[in-house]
Amino acid sequence: MTQQNSLAQGREYLAIPGPSVMPDAVLQAMHRPSPNIYDGALVEMMPDLTRDLKRVARTEHHVAIYIANGHGTWEAALSNVIAPGETVLAPASGRFTHGWAEMAEGIGAKVSLLDFGMSSTWDLDRIAEALRADTTHQIKAVLAVHVDTSSSIRNDIPALRAVLDDLNHPALLMADCIASLGCDRFEMDAWGVDVMVTASQKGLMTPAGVGFVFFNEKAQAKRAEMPRVSQYWDWQPRVTPEMFYQYFNGTAPTHHLYGLRAALDLIHAEGVEAIWARHARLAKAIWTACEIWAQGDALQLNVADRAHRSHAVTALRLTDGRGTPLRRFTETQLGLTLGIGLGMEDQDGCFRLGHMGHVNAQMVMAMLGGMETAMAALGIPRGTGALEAAAAVLADQIQG
Repeated sequence: MTQQNSLAQGREYLAIPGPSVMPDAVLQAMHRPSPNIYDGALVEMMPDLTRDLKRVARTEHHVAIYIANGHGTWEAALSNVIAPGETVLAPASGRFTHGWAEMAEGIGAKVSLLDFGMSSTWDLDRIAEALRADTTHQIKAVLAVHVDTSSSIRNDIPALRAVLDDLNHPALLMADCIASLGCDRFEMDAWGVDVMVTASQKGLMTPAGVGFVFFNEKAQAKRAEMPRVSQYWDWQPRVTPEMFYQYFNGTAPTHHLYGLRAALDLIHAEGVEAIWARHARLAKAIWTACEIWAQGDALQLNVADRAHRSHAVTALRLTDGRGTPLRRFTETQLGLTLGIGLGMEDQDGCFRLGHMGHVNAQMVMAMLGGMETAMAALGIPRGTGALEAAAAVLADQIQG
């Protein structure tokens, strides 16, 4: 097929698992001259901004804002509560736990890694065994990735909290919600999470470049015991600033803040629980289509059990390395960009669908229609009736 026959002209659809689609209201809020960073509207918006961030995280405690991506928030969180030589436990069900563990090693921590592979959720019995064996409480924190963007596994944070409580283990429960906040249900205080990290570019619908660390009083007490914390990563001045610049340890990310304010307005207008329900409904339609396509024995969902799948990202693989050709077709011929596979052995076979943040039913149906078109063009075996089944799921739920 030549480029002249491409149907990709028109607005492109970025269906990768972050950065997610930016709402027009966010982009418009950012399209303005630089503001005064010493006085005025920008300074005055901060108390409400931090309050509304905490509403999304479902916490009454603290949030520190960093000009950083998710990797930066990993280091920020660790730097405030883990001293060199201390141990963290990292149960891995995807590539990103490994990344957080590597960050911990980089600041001098010791890492006890439990690797459950790329297609399985945590084995809570094995985690309990590791914590039970830690009779002298050398493990100071558990690094828990709620949704791993590479594998699309959604782990059970409340169940992990229960393990810690049952064993009366004092380790901090630290959660990575970079892929889940504003998409999958997450309740920091109710679930007993001590530290949570996230970033702007997924469920918060703001361009990449701003990260957030939420923490409670237990984590604050550990911070007070730290022998040293670098001036930049120290969360203390950021949550109790005497001057505006201390929120950011320097110049504010001005236009990101305007975009974030618009995004939070959208989130709270819809309601966080309604957002969780919307993501669950759309994910169910995607899974239904993919499960029918899988009947052709070429496509497979990475996570077999629906109960363990993220509502924000779906990881898939095609036999014979056909994931990369599929992605190239949808992007060059249809204007639909799907996500690459991450952390998988078969990089050309694996790919991911992002369905997070500013996404609705017609966008999901367009993505599924694009995939059906690509599979037809490339001769990929598949079960029939996937689009009809996905549409029926959405129709039933909308009527309900």
